[in-house]
Amino acid sequence: MDEPTRCDVRNYPPRQDSVPAARRRAAWLAVAWGLPQLASDAALLTSELTTNALLHGSLRDRYLRVEVQLTGAVLRIAVTDPKGERRPEPRAAADDEQYGRGLQIVGAVAERWGDSARVIGKTVWAELGAGGPH
Repeated sequence: MDEPTRCDVRNYPPRQDSVPAARRRAAWLAVAWGLPQLASDAALLTSELTTNALLHGSLRDRYLRVEVQLTGAVLRIAVTDPKGERRPEPRAAADDEQYGRGLQIVGAVAERWGDSARVIGKTVWAELGAGGPH
């Protein structure tokens, strides 16, 4: 992978108000970096990945890290949490379930997504092409 031309890293406490804060930051960065056509998708992906980290990977007093990188024509959003034993797995949610669709949304919006194990925790990432939604 090429070196990022732009990179922003923020740590967020494991609280619900971190999700909209991270979402707004990602959308703002897409616009500031000259990719306004990706702002809404970047916000959506950041929201879904941060929510998943909060619900399934957070520990009290351990921050979540949200990294947004621009490398060439690829905008990458990566969210790191402290629980490596809970790997992301898409599932089919029942119609009456409130949760369970986040990774399906990520898969539908992102050009690619995946996860990486870390010594402590995991990182779940998603990428968008600067050409716009696929």
